Amino acid sequence: MKRTIFILWAICIATWAQAQSFQKETIAINAGIGLGTALGGLGKARPAISASVDYGVWDIGGPGVISLGGYVGNTGYRYSSGAYTAKWNYVVIGARGAYHYRGFTSVPKLDAYGGAMLGYNMVRYSSDGEDIALADSYGSGIGLSGFLGGRWFFTPKTGAYAELGYGVSVLNVGITFRF
Repeated sequence: MKRTIFILWAICIATWAQAQSFQKETIAINAGIGLGTALGGLGKARPAISASVDYGVWDIGGPGVISLGGYVGNTGYRYSSGAYTAKWNYVVIGARGAYHYRGFTSVPKLDAYGGAMLGYNMVRYSSDGEDIALADSYGSGIGLSGFLGGRWFFTPKTGAYAELGYGVSVLNVGITFRF
C-alpha cells in the first residue's frame, strides 16, 4: 500500500513538475488530515490531524532552497471489549528540514520538496480494566523520518498540499498558506 501511494505521488509530482514557488524567507504553513498510519492500529481510530511550518533559510544556488521548520500531529485509538476499554493517544512533535526544488520553472504554482524530521512520539495509554501489564509496553521515543511533498497554490497565498512520510499518518492532505 505504501509503495503504491508513493508511486502515485511520484507520478503526480512528475506531471505537475514545472514549478518554482518557494523562495528564501518564504513561510509556508500546512494544516491537514492524515490518511493511514504507522502508529497503533487496534480498535477505532480518531482522524489524524497535523500542522507544519517551513521557513526558507538558504538559497543554495541553482534550483533549490533549504527550509527549516516544525511539525505537530495527533491521532488516537479506542478499543472496547466486554471486559475493558483501552485508549491510545499519539502526539508527534518534530523539527524538520527540507529541500525545495525550483528547477521546474514553467509552473510557478507548484512547490515540490523532500526532507527529514527528527521527532518525538509521545504515547499515552489508558485502560479502565485490569490491563496493567499492557501499560508498560507502550513507550514514547525519538525517531528520524523522511517525507516527500508538494504544494499547489490556487492564489499567491493559499493552496493545497499532500505529503508522504512518517508523522501521525503516512499521507497528509490539507490546506497551505504562504507568507
